[in-house]
Amino acid sequence: MIFAAGLGTRLKPLTDTKPKALVEVGGKPLLEHIIEKLKAEGFERIIINIHHFGQQIIDYLKNNNYFGIDIRISDESQQLLETGGGIKKAQYLFDSNTPVLIHNVDILSNANLKSFYEKTDSEAALLVSNRDTSRYLLFDDEMRLAGWTNIKTGEIRSPYKDFDITKHKAFAFSGIHAFSPKLFNEMGSYPDRFGIIDFYLDQCAKHVIKGIIDNNLQLIDVGKLNTLELAEKWISQKQ
Repeated sequence: MIFAAGLGTRLKPLTDTKPKALVEVGGKPLLEHIIEKLKAEGFERIIINIHHFGQQIIDYLKNNNYFGIDIRISDESQQLLETGGGIKKAQYLFDSNTPVLIHNVDILSNANLKSFYEKTDSEAALLVSNRDTSRYLLFDDEMRLAGWTNIKTGEIRSPYKDFDITKHKAFAFSGIHAFSPKLFNEMGSYPDRFGIIDFYLDQCAKHVIKGIIDNNLQLIDVGKLNTLELAEKWISQKQ
């Protein structure tokens, strides 16, 4: 599943007339980069959620013959559901027995998605790395998710009482994760709109949610205008 429903406010004014997914980097839209990467690594069905200028995404896919792959749309035109709500709404499009690889549309990386997906042996797996950021996921010695922190504000979140941040490892989330349909049972009590990281933090004491470290991960979050130039350079080096 590709998350492509966001408003892209950090990419204004580019997103005043188009969705973030169709902002171009290296001569083609972000969405095309992700579709091509998934297709090249053997994925055969892609779900794309849409909201902001969603019809433009549908038209783009049609005009490109859906890139020769089974692409299905989860329409959030009426309400933007955030990441957790987006997964919940798209439940009927997934194979109930197969984990779902989830990828933010604005993340460009060298991640081996097939390898990451095949390593998933838990109810959810999050691709993480030692990257500088302000918000970190916190894991125990077995790399089970146990909490979250914002180092700028000092905020700490965990389902565990007397949580000791000093006894946990901090890693940056990549925006790439794998989700087991088994977790849909836990989403029933959630509202239509909620964040998937909030969900994982709620559930990590009851379910096995693990971090998978990629020490060689190179990643660019193309969510801001000032990262577009970096992304252009990164792509040109790969070509």
